[in-house]
Amino acid sequence: MADTSVSAISTDVPENRRDIGFAIGIVLILAVLFLPIPTFLIDIGLAMSIALSVLILMVALWIQKPLDFSSFPTILLIATMLRLSLNIATTRVILSDGHEGLHAAGYVINGFSQFVMSGDFVIGLIVFAILITVNFLVITKGATRIAEVGARFTLDAIPGKQMAIDADLSAGLINDQEAQRRRRELEEESSFFGSMDGASKFVRGDAIAGLIITAVNILGGIVIGVTRYDMSPGDAADVFTKLSVGDGLVSQIPALIVSLAAGLLVSKGGTRGSTDKAVLGQLSGYPRALFVAAILMGIFALMPGLPILPFALLAGLLGFMGYTIPRRQAAQKAKLAAEKAANDAQALQDSRDSVKETLKTAEIELVLGKQLSTQLMANHGEMSRRVGKMRRKFAEQFGFVVPDIRVTDSLLLDPKSYQIKIHGTIIAKQQLHVGQLLVIPADDKPLPVPSDPTREPAFGMPAFWVPAAYKEELKRDGHEPADNNTVVLTHLSEVIRNNLPQLLSYKDMRNLFDRLDPEYRKLLDDICPAHTSNSGLQAVLKLLLAERVSIRNLHLILEAVAEIVPHVRRSEQVVEHVRMRIAQQICGDLSQGGPLHVLRLGNRWDLAFHHSLKRDQKGDVVEFDIEPQLVEEFGNEVSVAVKKHMKEGKQFAIVAAPDARPYVRMIVERMFPTLPVLSHLEIARGVDVSALGSVS
Repeated sequence: MADTSVSAISTDVPENRRDIGFAIGIVLILAVLFLPIPTFLIDIGLAMSIALSVLILMVALWIQKPLDFSSFPTILLIATMLRLSLNIATTRVILSDGHEGLHAAGYVINGFSQFVMSGDFVIGLIVFAILITVNFLVITKGATRIAEVGARFTLDAIPGKQMAIDADLSAGLINDQEAQRRRRELEEESSFFGSMDGASKFVRGDAIAGLIITAVNILGGIVIGVTRYDMSPGDAADVFTKLSVGDGLVSQIPALIVSLAAGLLVSKGGTRGSTDKAVLGQLSGYPRALFVAAILMGIFALMPGLPILPFALLAGLLGFMGYTIPRRQAAQKAKLAAEKAANDAQALQDSRDSVKETLKTAEIELVLGKQLSTQLMANHGEMSRRVGKMRRKFAEQFGFVVPDIRVTDSLLLDPKSYQIKIHGTIIAKQQLHVGQLLVIPADDKPLPVPSDPTREPAFGMPAFWVPAAYKEELKRDGHEPADNNTVVLTHLSEVIRNNLPQLLSYKDMRNLFDRLDPEYRKLLDDICPAHTSNSGLQAVLKLLLAERVSIRNLHLILEAVAEIVPHVRRSEQVVEHVRMRIAQQICGDLSQGGPLHVLRLGNRWDLAFHHSLKRDQKGDVVEFDIEPQLVEEFGNEVSVAVKKHMKEGKQFAIVAAPDARPYVRMIVERMFPTLPVLSHLEIARGVDVSALGSVS
């Protein structure tokens, strides 16, 4: 990692010895400015300068983010002072001993003068001028501008970042230690970019100083050689120019490398990762661009007058990269996906094996006996399709998605029976005749085949078990036989319908609210918590579902709740108001496009319920006090009237007075749980009402 290369370059040297050695090194750099040193030490110093600049460049390439090299301004100042002190030392040697020849300033300067300049000082001057131009006008100027802008925007962004840290801390997204770490990193970032703005001036000043020192060395050397050592102007110009330009090259090449490192560092910006991964990864991340570049290189290779080999090689290389990189990325993604799937499977297995998993209960669970499971799960796809279709039907009808249905088998059950559990509690249990069909006779017609009498599990209606071989004969006689799969799913559907309030969890309610339009989310914010709580809203929705009233029009329900909650707080009173506001929906669901069949209470029972309601001074009902004998009589009369009309096969509702409706429903639901009870105010305008009679 980059930070181990920069801030954690540690040795076994004790801390107190390292800081003393570092201080001695700085003192030696300053001493070189004033004291003459031998040429072999100059060679060592120049080699150290080149090595330090290469090290700085490599670290700048491999760091993950600019802040990992936060000591760069300090290192840049030390490297600049080292080069300048060596410049002064070499200037002193060149001007004092330059008349002795090209070896007077050491072997490093002589080697650069011979290798880079090819022995010709004109070439050396041109190369030196180009290096100065590249360093000063291109790299240093651009890095300086990037550093200035980066420092400005970093400082401007500090208040916003500080507020974001405080907001995350207040929201509990981070702890105090993380907040302190982020604040410290923010301070370091602002200090770093501010320091880089000033450090870029070191690089520019170093380039200008190198140019001035080289010019002084050339002019001063020629003057000293001619006046002091009786050299001819040509010889003096040749020797001192070569030495001066060699010295300038030895200093400018490390300066150019450090300038490049500074430019890479400040231009890295918000890109994370080492430079090779960031640059090469992004350049090779677009295969179509590589193919286009390969085609262009191929066109250049075919153009007359241009060399074929280099452009053809580049075209082949780019085309090969464009072909292989997508496949390599796809293989890597597949490998990562496989590893993630394996890790997820292992985590799932670990969670299943853990003790905590035993504490979790399925919200809806269908437990099958072994023999029944073998038959029903033989076609698992059909079972899953029908279960999914059932859940979609509930979502469309009642306005929320019922939880997933877990289907399991158990050796503890009778092989031919099944259980339906809600939140781990057994709600229903039934035994089937595996391989036979269940037939509910129509109009009490006798079955023309052998049969065993039973009760249909979902509704308790009289039915018969018939061998599957008589299926076609039953259909010809007008009956609709049901297989075991249909029987189980019908029973499961009716159990879910009877337990909708228990299945509407707080999480489900929040999901419903999150899908609302922004305007209704604003209305929800106005209601909660000023007038009611989210739990209060959940209670209202559960009371509606308890009477099989759909909550699919949630926006209308919220509007009705917003109207009444400033005045009443009891959930039962809120529900009665909501029912009046969604009367059109309730009547439409009951009538299904036809007339609404109703069974009214007689005058006797209207008066009996009216006198049983005890009210406070405001007129609100506070108590329901009715004699037990009247409750029994009312139950008997309701039972007779309801059973009479149920035999006719019509769907109908009982209609009562608005204030008595909840109490009528409380008595009726114990005998007929699915029978709707409406108030007069819940019959919407324009609904065609058909009176079946009265309970009297």
